[in-house]
Amino acid sequence: MGIGELDREAYVPEGTDAAAAPRTLAEALRARGDEGLAALLRARPDLLSPVPNDLTQLATRAGTRGSVVRALERLDRFALQTAEALAVAPDPAPYSVLLGLLTGDDGDPGIEAALPGAVEALREQALVWGEDDRLRLVRTARELLAPSPQHPSPTGLGPTVAESTAGMSPGRIQEIIAAAGLPATHDPVSAVAALTELFTDRDRMGALLDTAPPDALAVLDRLVWGPPYGEVTANPAPPVQWLRDRGLLLPSSTRTVVLPREAALHLRGGRAHRAPEPRAPELTVLREYRPQVVDNAAAGQAYAALATVEELLKSWDQGGPAVLRAGGMSVRDLKRTAVALDVSEAVAAFWLELAYGAGLLASDGEADERYAPTPAYDDWLDLPPAERWARLATAWLLGTRTSGLIGGQDAKGRTLSVLGPDLDRGAAPEVRRRVLTLQATLAPGAAADPEALLARLRWERPLRGGTQGPRPGAPGTGAGTGAAGSATTYGTGTGAGSRVGVGSAGTGIGHASPAYGAAPAPGPSDLRSRLALWTLGEAEMLGVTGRGALASPARALLNLPLAEAAPEPVAEHGVELSVAASRAATLLAPLLPEAVDHVLLQADLTAVAPGPLRRPLADMLSVLADVESKGGATVYRFTPGSVRRALDAGRSASDLHDFLTAHSRTPVPQPLSYLIDDVARRHGHLRIGAASAYVRCDDDAVLGEILADKRSASLRLRRLAPTVLAAQTDPAALLDGLRSMGYAPAAESAAGDVLVTRADAYRTGARTAPAPVPDGPPAPDTTLLGAAVRAIRAGDLASTAVRKERPDSAQTPARAAGALPRTSSAETLATVQAAAMTGSAVWIGYVNAEGAASQRVIAPVRVEGGFVTGYDHTADEVRTYPLHRITGVAELADDQV
Repeated sequence: MGIGELDREAYVPEGTDAAAAPRTLAEALRARGDEGLAALLRARPDLLSPVPNDLTQLATRAGTRGSVVRALERLDRFALQTAEALAVAPDPAPYSVLLGLLTGDDGDPGIEAALPGAVEALREQALVWGEDDRLRLVRTARELLAPSPQHPSPTGLGPTVAESTAGMSPGRIQEIIAAAGLPATHDPVSAVAALTELFTDRDRMGALLDTAPPDALAVLDRLVWGPPYGEVTANPAPPVQWLRDRGLLLPSSTRTVVLPREAALHLRGGRAHRAPEPRAPELTVLREYRPQVVDNAAAGQAYAALATVEELLKSWDQGGPAVLRAGGMSVRDLKRTAVALDVSEAVAAFWLELAYGAGLLASDGEADERYAPTPAYDDWLDLPPAERWARLATAWLLGTRTSGLIGGQDAKGRTLSVLGPDLDRGAAPEVRRRVLTLQATLAPGAAADPEALLARLRWERPLRGGTQGPRPGAPGTGAGTGAAGSATTYGTGTGAGSRVGVGSAGTGIGHASPAYGAAPAPGPSDLRSRLALWTLGEAEMLGVTGRGALASPARALLNLPLAEAAPEPVAEHGVELSVAASRAATLLAPLLPEAVDHVLLQADLTAVAPGPLRRPLADMLSVLADVESKGGATVYRFTPGSVRRALDAGRSASDLHDFLTAHSRTPVPQPLSYLIDDVARRHGHLRIGAASAYVRCDDDAVLGEILADKRSASLRLRRLAPTVLAAQTDPAALLDGLRSMGYAPAAESAAGDVLVTRADAYRTGARTAPAPVPDGPPAPDTTLLGAAVRAIRAGDLASTAVRKERPDSAQTPARAAGALPRTSSAETLATVQAAAMTGSAVWIGYVNAEGAASQRVIAPVRVEGGFVTGYDHTADEVRTYPLHRITGVAELADDQV
């Protein structure tokens, strides 16, 4: 039984020999069961856009360059190495040949155990097809992975003897086989075959190399693992000439030679890769804690995250910083925000992007555009703390905006700003989820080693390390995984530059680049690794992890097994995702500190909150006092400015006294009472309105004092009446100026009433959270997969159905494959009427109102009024078609549906 042989019933069209080996990818797909097709579409969702008409179209689309590149990028390292080995193997290749290329002459039990799974994974994604005795790599994948001078192979192998000798003169080929000790042949084809047979014969090739000079073997050692190309001079050194004479170095251009693939495989012991990696790197543990310690630490971070976001947006209640012309926030405003939050600029950028991604923050869209909280922020504040955290964590998990890129440059050299454009990276959600899922594979309370985590991610997606780089097979990329370097140089003399002297003769042998296929060193250019490192830091700040280990609420959010039991499967969209968020909030709620409804007032004009305050108390206290310090207990300080702020919000002195008495566990200190009464006595004594701006006061002595004060010169005041001053400035600037002079003015309306300013007065219009930018088509759900498979099957039935030959077919040109049937209107009507009477199915060509043509198999049941009604096998339902839109009709063969 073959590797990966389907244990489910395969679909085989009638009249097809089920035992025959598939000749094309379409035939291989046709032999799959519905589950096999669904697995292909699930692994490669780009094949569903749009749904193919039949299996032939599906196979064609699966072989396009763009689709194959995306599929290769999602292979793990060993599956990719398996595909690379098939690319340098004969086409088709038996399973035994593939196994030999990966294990070498010595064998490897680990590779032997892992190879069936890798081949099955390639088969499932339609990158490999055929039975075990005839494995074929899809042609586009072979072109991407096979070695060539322009696209070096990740294996480091060069072209075959046959490819290297193409275009070589027959006389030169005969000279090579003669020098290699082979008998002369009558034609170049047999000569190349004899040389190939020599290089693949272990005993004879070993005997040939035993006669090689030591310096020649040194040259081969430098080329064996790649790059296989080298430059030669007009007068090569004797060791190089010895190799050229015997075909161990063949010309690839006038000054370049190459080590043939068969010779390199012999020197490697038959292995295509220097270091096959059949198993994923082990995920090691850095530290271990009790699960309760992890959950408590994560809960503390979650509470701190809520407090930080709330403090950030509350500071922007009256409008935040301006939006740059190109979008985003300026560096200066970012620094101010970082200082206000007492965090670094990078951390401040993360909180800003998180609030923006959750829909709590947006630009107001006005002419003088500024950032401000959205109405959704007020709704968010009304939620319980655990639910607020779940919303933030969900937005972070699914968002594609990446704050770690801020400060870098885009493709045009422009600096990336916080809240600006070009910060979306489609791979971010996948990397975040994968990092957390890998952490969940460890024991509860265990923190993964970051280096081991990065190694695992690189093994799982070796071609996705730099998602912004060139595609596999692009010039200079080594088929996506290698660095293309210049060729190794040979010649006479001592050599220069990167050449090194080898042997007594001082033969110039140099290596100018690393081996083809060598993975790029991890670092700033490795976006996937950087995303993983950012994920670890952001998860810790957000409370998804505690002390580096995954917390229980995060497991519920990810729908991962908890310590007690595994949850029910939860899909990652719509209502199902809200169920996971609700479960996470339920687990987090008991871990968060309980909100209190009181404070402790002290004689030094401070109040101590012994825990998180309930919402009404926290809102009022944030207006009446300023936060002095945070921690387990928050300290608030009362100042004249903070008391005035409360009075501006419409509170009276008696309201403030009553509020403090009701919510303090200690008596209200006398200094605080005096402060409130003193500020209230002076508050509103001065009134400011818009003339341009004016000041009025019942006490004309106070106005005289203001005019005499030198600090009022910038306000350009003049007296209009004994109790009124006019200013050549706007009311807001006049308010700020008088307050800076120690007065407590109040703004008034045109009717003379005091204007009440509230902390939540300014909000943007209704805004939706920014939509994530996906990394390719979204993963299809089960319903879509089932419908797509049925449609493809039905379309394939219509396209492969065997039709009866018309009597006059000998006089008409042969119909092209896939062409619509063509009959006259009379013939069409007569055929469908006969089919309706006999209950048989017919094959029709149909053009809809949009002009799209399709082939269908229908069983007519009624023909009247210019319409035919029947069961459409293609759509699996009863449909009615206008006869004038049917291009033609043909009867099916007797053994068809």
